[in-house]
Amino acid sequence: MPRVNRTEEQLEARRKDPDFVESLDRGLRVIEAFGRGPGPTTLSDIAKAADLSRATARRILITLQRCGYVRGDGKYFELCPSVLRLASGYLSSNQIVSVLQPVMDEVAAEAREVCSLAIADGDEAVFIARASPARVFSGGIDVGYRLPLFCTSVGRVLLGGYDDDALRDRLDAMEIEKQTEFTVTDRRSLFETIVADRERGYSLADQEAEDGFRSLSVPVRRYDDRIVAAMNIGGHVDRLSTTDLLDRFLPILKKAAGSVSRQLV
Repeated sequence: MPRVNRTEEQLEARRKDPDFVESLDRGLRVIEAFGRGPGPTTLSDIAKAADLSRATARRILITLQRCGYVRGDGKYFELCPSVLRLASGYLSSNQIVSVLQPVMDEVAAEAREVCSLAIADGDEAVFIARASPARVFSGGIDVGYRLPLFCTSVGRVLLGGYDDDALRDRLDAMEIEKQTEFTVTDRRSLFETIVADRERGYSLADQEAEDGFRSLSVPVRRYDDRIVAAMNIGGHVDRLSTTDLLDRFLPILKKAAGSVSRQLV
C-alpha cells in the first residue's frame, strides 16, 4: 500500500507552524489511507500508509469508529458511508461543479458517452463531476478518482494553464514514472506536448495512463481566461478511435466548455 502523498519536508514545515494541529493532520492521514486497495484494510497497512506507529493509528481508528466514520473488528477496518459528508460539502458548494453539471449532462446526452470533469490537486488530476448518457449501464471514471497530471489528457490540459517557465518548473519537480508501455516520461517531450496541446485547445492521451483507454479533454476557462478545470470524454480503444474522439466529440466538448466561462469567477 503506497503512503499518503506528503513529503517529510511538508510535514516538518507544518509542525513548525504554531497554528498547525498535528493530531488533526494524523486523523486526516488515516482517512486518506483508505481506498488504496479493495476491501477492508488492516491496522498495520493503515499505520504504514499514514506513516504512523501502530499504537497511534489504532487510537485514531478507535476515535473515528466512535464518531461513525470507520467500522472494524480491531484488526480490519473500513470507512463508513458517513465519511461522504466530508466530500458532499465540497461538491455542493463548488461553483465549477454547480455550473458545469447541467452542461455535462447535455454533453453526455448528445455524445452518448460519459463526460467527466477534473481539477488539479498537487501532481494529480482528481475527478469532481460526472455525467452519464441515459442507458442502463455506462462505464467511466468515478468522482474522486485520481490520475497523474503528466500522462493524462485532463492533466495536460490543466498543466497547459502554466506559462512556459512555470511549466518547466512543475515538470522538473514532478515524479514521472511509466504507467503503461506507452507512457511518455521524457520531460522535454512532455513539455513540448503540453505546449502544443495548449495552442490547439485540447489534449488527447492514448493508453498512457491506463492500458486500453484513450481520452480527449478540453480546458474549462473562467471569465479571465484562466484554466480552472478539464472536461473529458474517453473510452476503451476497441470502442473509440482517435478519429471518433476528434471528429465526433471535440466540437461538442469545445462548445460546452466555451459556454460557461462568463459564469465562472
